[in-house]
Amino acid sequence: MVAARLNDRRRWGIIYCPRIGAVNKIKKWREIRSYLVEKGVTYDYIQSENYGSVERLARMLVDNGYETIVVVGGDGAVQDALNGIMSSANRRNVTLGIVPNGIANDFASYWGISTSDYRKAVDCIIAGRRRNIDVGCCKYVAEDGEKVRYFVNALNIGLSARVVEIANKKVTAPFAKWLYYVRSFLLLLLHRNSHRVKMRLNNQTVDTELMMLCVGNARGYGLTPSAVPYNGYLDVSIVKKPMFFGLLQGMYMMYKRRIMNYELLVPFRTTAITIESVGVARCGLDGRPFTPTFPMDVTILKEELSLIIPK
Repeated sequence: MVAARLNDRRRWGIIYCPRIGAVNKIKKWREIRSYLVEKGVTYDYIQSENYGSVERLARMLVDNGYETIVVVGGDGAVQDALNGIMSSANRRNVTLGIVPNGIANDFASYWGISTSDYRKAVDCIIAGRRRNIDVGCCKYVAEDGEKVRYFVNALNIGLSARVVEIANKKVTAPFAKWLYYVRSFLLLLLHRNSHRVKMRLNNQTVDTELMMLCVGNARGYGLTPSAVPYNGYLDVSIVKKPMFFGLLQGMYMMYKRRIMNYELLVPFRTTAITIESVGVARCGLDGRPFTPTFPMDVTILKEELSLIIPK
């Protein structure tokens, strides 16, 4: 594999991540593979073995000299691949491409990468338009030392992180995607718990009860719709606990992309935030459950990743 890569600098390193809930996990790859052959793309292919293997596989490809890493997967797989890339000394030479194959695919859809037609996503990578984008960085200290975790979309705390957990439930059924939406909707209606969160940003301390918190580098599943991953800032949205009809209003406004006008949302824009405590609230990072310790520093690394985007 390495020798082949050295002889062809255009060769892609592809990591295929079957969609959670897929009955035939290899069917989608066979279709993509046929199209890659049709387009004359040279590549090496690896299928992720399990939930946590993507980061290791991405690091292996980068260390072996691949300059185009393509992830066929959802938001969580993109985040895992990002962390594998960032952990390699060769990361400055790497460009990331995405073929969406998850449930939400929020980060890919932000860029207009087709989430319904893999051919358009592949064509986008072939065209090779690159843009350097910002990367979020979470740092905290665990029992075995300092930990670093990178993200491109959003850090979620509270109810929105519980929705992330639902998305990662391994339900194998042809209707798994719709089951996820139904379960998420019921969770939003029935489990509106408040959490005491304390954090510091922009030279002020925020100590408040909230239902969910989103720190977005991009739109954060609709909670930080004004965030853009190329301005060197993080958008922060605090959502207070609403009454039942207030929740329906907030969901409608998020659907209409008017959530910033929601009366129970408190917005901030910052380059760094220290989250000191979150109580028993769950955490999620780019579509993956996340279990950091606190306090945790969240910062932005400007133009740290080369991403292939549509023309």
